[in-house]
Amino acid sequence: MPVDTSPETQQAQQQSLATAAARNLATTTKSAPQMQEITSRWLLKVLPWVEAHGGAYRVNRRLTYTVGNGVVEFIKTGSEVRVIPRELGELALLRGYEDDEVLTALADRCRQRDFGPGEVLVTQGEAADRIYLIAHGKINKMGTGKYGDETVVGVLGDGDRFGDDAVLNPDAVWEYTAKTATSGVVLTLTRRDFEQIRDNAPSLQEHLQEFLALPLQAQNERGEAEIAMSAGHHGEFELPGAFVDYELKPREYELSVAQTILKVHTRVADLYNQPMNQIEHQLRLTIEALRERQEHEIVNNPEFGLLHNADFDQRIQTHSGPPTPDDLDELLNRRRDPDYLLAHPRTIAAIGRELNARGLYPHHVDLGGQQVPAWRGVPILPCSKIPITKENTSSILVIRTGEDNQGVIGLHQTGIPDEYQPSLSVRFMGIDEKAIISYLVSAYYSTAILVPDAVGVLENVEIAHGRH
Repeated sequence: MPVDTSPETQQAQQQSLATAAARNLATTTKSAPQMQEITSRWLLKVLPWVEAHGGAYRVNRRLTYTVGNGVVEFIKTGSEVRVIPRELGELALLRGYEDDEVLTALADRCRQRDFGPGEVLVTQGEAADRIYLIAHGKINKMGTGKYGDETVVGVLGDGDRFGDDAVLNPDAVWEYTAKTATSGVVLTLTRRDFEQIRDNAPSLQEHLQEFLALPLQAQNERGEAEIAMSAGHHGEFELPGAFVDYELKPREYELSVAQTILKVHTRVADLYNQPMNQIEHQLRLTIEALRERQEHEIVNNPEFGLLHNADFDQRIQTHSGPPTPDDLDELLNRRRDPDYLLAHPRTIAAIGRELNARGLYPHHVDLGGQQVPAWRGVPILPCSKIPITKENTSSILVIRTGEDNQGVIGLHQTGIPDEYQPSLSVRFMGIDEKAIISYLVSAYYSTAILVPDAVGVLENVEIAHGRH
């Protein structure tokens, strides 16, 4: 005999309260509001924060004579590449020169050369007669090893150049062989073309005379004003006098600000404040978003961000593309006492693949109670604020921290009005005619690089899969 399973029959047979109806009388257990944007924010945790009274921090350094070590930028139209005339001012011999007409004439004399991988652009020991400006691609600087074998002594990439001395010194020779690692484009400016422009530009002649006088001032290998001294002498030796010269115009870092206006309707604050305080949780999530933006700015801000303000002498290129142990070693060995490596999580995964491919496994160190991977004892911390390009390349940062260690420091100011957290204020702005409460939430911060080698960058790191 068939069983009647219609809804009407089931409802007639129900002998207890259904769960759907019972929930109308129950108190639901709920979580506080969640958000996916929150990250570990390791950079904010490891930076030592220094008070910036008056909203600014001045970095006093020894006087440095190093000039013209910037990156040159180009304009690409189809397959044609041209150097931006003003960007020639990044060359040491043209730093500070501002005659646009002469710079344009020099830019017009730069000749484009496309190259493929494995080409030799210049050969060590041969006469040097031109500057090479690298618009795109990677070039290895090849030298001779102890036993006569060829070895890579450096890598040049987009925006770099070599041969600066060639246009001024008729006796200049190439100190290394330049061999292309990838395809790309360079622009060249010959000594002959440079001299023709110079001979017809009195302002350039005057500028070069001033430039050639700079190396006459004693300086150490870092470009700082030399401190005269004597060592190993005997008897009544006349000691040299010395003083430490300072920069006349030291850099000042002003506190930046991230702000937003939090708005909550009074009806929500009055009627829906139990069991969770609506304003408190709105404010908590708003502050989390501000802190995320703060870390993003510390990495990417053009004025004080670590990526943009790392010295060009502290930027290196990968030897083959992916982040190999050799690349990490070179990045660490260029500075004293490195404290942390910072990389995008995808870049850290690429580091792991390269290590595993060589049968190596990173050690882990304890950092604030958490085990984090490390290379040569230096923790590798994730930082999702480091950008990844559409070509699947990224950068790896290495930093030394602390004022006493002449490293990187975070800047803030505590004790500000309506302070809610250190250097973060929540200021009541009133209630408008629509009964909406407004709060101004402000976070003040910046960073300062005390000496150039406190930050290093491994650039153009390939993080795509499938290289092995």
